[in-house]
Amino acid sequence: MTTTAAYGIHPTGYRLPAALAVGAVRLQVGDLERSLAWYGEVLGLRVLSRDDAGRARVARLAAHGDERVLVELRERPGARPVPRRGRLGLYHFAILLPDRAALGRFVAHLGRIGERVGASDHLVSEALYLHDPDGLGIEVYADRPREAWRTHPEAEGPQLVMATEPLDVDAVVRAAGGAAWDGMPAGTVMGHVHLHVGDIAEARAFYPEALGLDVVVWSYPGALFLSAGGYHHHLGLNTWAGPGALPAAEDEAKLLEWTLHLPSTDDVRAAARSLEAAGHAARDAANGAVTVADPWGTVLRLEAAG
Repeated sequence: MTTTAAYGIHPTGYRLPAALAVGAVRLQVGDLERSLAWYGEVLGLRVLSRDDAGRARVARLAAHGDERVLVELRERPGARPVPRRGRLGLYHFAILLPDRAALGRFVAHLGRIGERVGASDHLVSEALYLHDPDGLGIEVYADRPREAWRTHPEAEGPQLVMATEPLDVDAVVRAAGGAAWDGMPAGTVMGHVHLHVGDIAEARAFYPEALGLDVVVWSYPGALFLSAGGYHHHLGLNTWAGPGALPAAEDEAKLLEWTLHLPSTDDVRAAARSLEAAGHAARDAANGAVTVADPWGTVLRLEAAG
């Protein structure tokens, strides 16, 4: 295996700009106050703003010392939790901490409060996995330095090497240096989104070929990992919900929308034209943004950064 910045399979037509970033996720939850308590106590997010006067109560959450919205919670009272096998749509959204020390503080915090959590070493990153009170999947992770990432030669092109291995939890905790967790720190961002889809070939036609993401990992059974600018992934796709899986119903907890930030409105329009040319309706939204639904109804918002 070698270390290289050149890997992955580029789309045959339009390609999204390297300066892409993942923005806020918008979630439907069954009880806003219950969710706010959990997202505050467990994840350490703070309420940036909320609206209780509209048709649906809404709260927007951010890291401490940071004004970027990471998660928007929209209440549908009594919404049913996510079924155990999941629905087409959200598998998890992934919050990226600024460094390994922050991840170590978070691990120790979860241990102190007794929160159940999964953990994995993906070689490019170290990650923890949780579920919120509605069963929505969440990853919290820290990246390893890019110079430590490895590639493997493949017939289609060099592929980034990722894996799912046991996490050295003790080493991660030691990286915190004994410092206490005091909430999601400034510099925390939405790192990626991972979706359940119904068919990998159809997903590949939509997300790389129509939208313009690079495929960087394709050896996981039933999964693809996609990105722009050489990142390990801004989007994961899998068919692990199983044959016959359905999108979430209107009265279930679910992902309502996720966001990609592009450098400019010109980039948003270029992506919209590529999607339209492939037969996918890109609808105008506020402030020059556009929205598009994937083949299983998951809505993506494309908007200019800032």
